[in-house]
Amino acid sequence: MRAVFVDANPTLRALAESLVAKRLPALEIGFGPADVVPDAIPALLAGASIAWIDHTALPTEVAARCAGLGDVVFLGTGARSYMDPEALAALGVAVHLIKGYGDTAVAEHTIALLFAAARELAAMDRAMRAGTWLRREGVQLAGRTLGLVGFGGIAAEVARIARAIGMRVIAWNRTPRLAAGVEFVAIERLLADSDAVSLHLLLNDETRGFLSRARIAAMRPGAILVNTARGALVDEDAMADALRSGRLGHAALDVFAIEPLPAGHALTALANVTLSAHSAFRTPEANMRLIEAAVAHCERIVRERGAPRR
Repeated sequence: MRAVFVDANPTLRALAESLVAKRLPALEIGFGPADVVPDAIPALLAGASIAWIDHTALPTEVAARCAGLGDVVFLGTGARSYMDPEALAALGVAVHLIKGYGDTAVAEHTIALLFAAARELAAMDRAMRAGTWLRREGVQLAGRTLGLVGFGGIAAEVARIARAIGMRVIAWNRTPRLAAGVEFVAIERLLADSDAVSLHLLLNDETRGFLSRARIAAMRPGAILVNTARGALVDEDAMADALRSGRLGHAALDVFAIEPLPAGHALTALANVTLSAHSAFRTPEANMRLIEAAVAHCERIVRERGAPRR
């Protein structure tokens, strides 16, 4: 059986080569470039029944041209940002997700963005590099309220760290949850009471655009917004307007509706925005767990299928 990691960066490729050779030598694995375009995928997958995908779109019409493709191992949980799992299932292609591999990594990045926003670190860094001695009066986070929208593994880690630095933590989740030291409240109360709001929802048809213009307007004036989940959870135009007006004090963002973020995007021109390049989950520890989980998926697929499905 053959698999192809269609968009492997050098770090993940090295891990994949090593782990496949060690744990699943019967699997032949190939690699495509990190910047592969969707139209190149059918040729890249020639003879392969398994595709590993990290960050590249797999449109249904492209998948339909991939003869023999039976399984897609998506390296994360947000496959819907890159493909339509139900439409692929109708083609006979199963999509496999990887959960929990980067909960601590993403949580730490979330807290890092929160601190950067509260103390305006990016603005001072830019000014210093330009030769200006800019001093900002920041916000002390201890004693402030952090609102978590969605409460899975990442949010639980964020709550643990935030409570350790003295923050009060409240949360809203679509299904009932309990967590020590976290008060679960209605979304309306969370938005009104939180000094900082951090998004931790999966992206689907129900959550797309969840933080709408109306919900942004309902946030506490001057609040910080942190998003390490998915860009499409937020109405970006409404967020930009709220940042310009000061209704939102700061946005610290790792994810965007369009990635990579286009040059000249409105968010890049706003001083009260801190940006990172969808990298919250990128640590050596998370990378290892990610590839270990991908290999485990392949071990199960080889065991269950034994041969290409189509």
